[in-house]
Amino acid sequence: MEKRLVTRYATKSQAAADENQNRIEGVFEELDNTKPDNVSYIVLRLADDSFLHVSFHNHGEDETNPISSTPAFAHFQADHESRRDGAVDQQTATLVGSYITEIG
Repeated sequence: MEKRLVTRYATKSQAAADENQNRIEGVFEELDNTKPDNVSYIVLRLADDSFLHVSFHNHGEDETNPISSTPAFAHFQADHESRRDGAVDQQTATLVGSYITEIG
């Protein structure tokens, strides 16, 4: 089963965005160390200091999510509401096409 999620939210200030980015970088560091093979994840910080997360999950509902189950993700989620301006908009998405090269 492949699930695709797109999540977007605004942050309250540049300082809040900087803290948010720092915590997200911790998630990527942990994923780089554990190297799960059933998820793809990209996060973009937009010019207005909002964030866009795109994740592709290929694990069953009864299996551990390799992103949200990490200590780094728990740290990212802690006090997330205090860094955000407004609600989180999360939607499932349908893949229309893809072309991927190594980015970074």
